[in-house]
Amino acid sequence: MLPAKTCNNLAMAVPLSSPIISPKPSINISINTSVSRRYCALTPRSFIPLNRTATKSFQSKLVSCILSKLEPPTECSDNHKTDTKSCLPVLQHGITRLGAAVSAAVFIIQLISPVPLSGWDAPFLPPANAVLYSPDTKVPRTGELALRKAIPANTNMKSIQNSLEELSYLLRIPQRKPYGTMEGNVKKALKIAVDEKDSILASLPADQKEKGLALYTSLTDEKGELQALLRYIKDKDPDRVSVALASSLDSIAQLELLQAPGLSFLLPAQYSNYPRLTGRAVVEFVVEKGDGSMFTPQSGGVPRKAATIQVVLDGYSAPLTTGNFAKLVNDGAYDGMKLKCTDQAILSDGGIDKSVGYSVPLEIMPSGQFEPLYKTTLSIQDGELPVLPLSVYGAVAMAHDDVSEEYSSPNQFFFYLYDKSYSGLGGLSFDEGQFSVFGYTTIGRDVLPQVKTGDVVRSAKLVEGQDNLVLPAENL
Repeated sequence: MLPAKTCNNLAMAVPLSSPIISPKPSINISINTSVSRRYCALTPRSFIPLNRTATKSFQSKLVSCILSKLEPPTECSDNHKTDTKSCLPVLQHGITRLGAAVSAAVFIIQLISPVPLSGWDAPFLPPANAVLYSPDTKVPRTGELALRKAIPANTNMKSIQNSLEELSYLLRIPQRKPYGTMEGNVKKALKIAVDEKDSILASLPADQKEKGLALYTSLTDEKGELQALLRYIKDKDPDRVSVALASSLDSIAQLELLQAPGLSFLLPAQYSNYPRLTGRAVVEFVVEKGDGSMFTPQSGGVPRKAATIQVVLDGYSAPLTTGNFAKLVNDGAYDGMKLKCTDQAILSDGGIDKSVGYSVPLEIMPSGQFEPLYKTTLSIQDGELPVLPLSVYGAVAMAHDDVSEEYSSPNQFFFYLYDKSYSGLGGLSFDEGQFSVFGYTTIGRDVLPQVKTGDVVRSAKLVEGQDNLVLPAENL
């Protein structure tokens, strides 16, 4: 059981996998004790292995080096001169012991301060052969990035996007930033865009070609966004690079959304009569304080009794989960609903009638796959990562059904308040890959920390994407 801090004087967190029936709920997080860490030397010169072969080789070289500097006749006893060979065993024994002491001293120094020893560059030092292991550190950390990467689009557009996304990580490097690498990435993206223009534009629906062409031109024109990005990189201006990069990626996302008007896979036949979302949609929640207090804007402004939270639903990765959720919103299932708060999640009241909503199977799209998995969790330790990660502040997911964790709750959802201090190796939540994440908070993230138990969802409305919601025949 992962310890949880209190929120609103609650001693424990709310269980995400069962209805809320206790005033002191708890969140269940599975911690796999098999997680291990492997460490190694960073470079061959930064580590001198302590083994018998290396030590003997080092000592032998040291003895040879010292003896080679001796004069041919050496004084070994009072007033007697003899050849070096006559006292070699004694001398060699002493030097060998000296070599052993030096070897031990060097090793201890390396343990205390593991820095490269530039002076020990001799060819007789064996290299350190090791494998460096670390988890994937490029998991999206914002809802906007996760949603952008989840869009199924033309492969050329994805190549352009991936080249530019790399700049986001390069910009995080402190001090000397690799502007040469950045420039190479942008030039690669620009070349693909120019060379594959016909393929990119051909993937646009007929009614979207004009809008798509305008977006394409804004990216590739001589005064377009990619050229501006190149100029700022050459000027080594990280602030302007960051702004221009965000603008370019936004245009790319808009163009990709035009290329992906529907699902790129077929749903399993047994779920053909379920509601489904065949693209993106936006739900707007209006939340009011239950105790009469006010929400305080973090950026300044007048405190207000009600706050707006917008969530983008991703039907491309979770069509059944988002379809059921969007239908519940349209039916008014969440209007007037109370919220319950923990330090890790804000949950909708589990008191809604269980007959409201569909019993949707656990639905998770793994990275690199073309369709979701159903009733199956992901093994993060084996390298399986979801397209829509839970480890993002403001991620929105369905709780587990109270009967079987192979199914999501018909109607209970939660906002996940990601906290790195509650994460495992690589900064991933211990619950990563265990829940059906179906969207992200894009407006109102500053409101989430202020939500308290007893606050009320005054209304929930589908404000965008209504045309993408496909309902079963009996609901039409």
